[in-house]
Amino acid sequence: MNSILLQTPDGGMLPQLLMFGAIILVFYFFMIRPQQKKMRDQKKFREELTKGMTVITIGGLHGKLVAIDDETITLEVDKGVRLTFDKTAVSMEATMRVQKTA
Repeated sequence: MNSILLQTPDGGMLPQLLMFGAIILVFYFFMIRPQQKKMRDQKKFREELTKGMTVITIGGLHGKLVAIDDETITLEVDKGVRLTFDKTAVSMEATMRVQKTA
């Protein structure tokens, strides 16, 4: 009985290689490729920044873009309060939400 359980099929290494290849494909399509797409979209968004946009930084600070250089941006967070950030600190464009009161 033990000799039957210890026997392995003589399939060689092909099934193991196919399984390893399938695992690599799963990692690529579910982890690596979406992350690369997200990075491309973020880079494109940062290149399209214009003065007057209301943006949110990665730290959660909301402000209006008043100056844009090659590597830095200046946000106006309140009247007369301007802060300079690296361009990579911009996370997304802020959307204005209008709340209706009944």
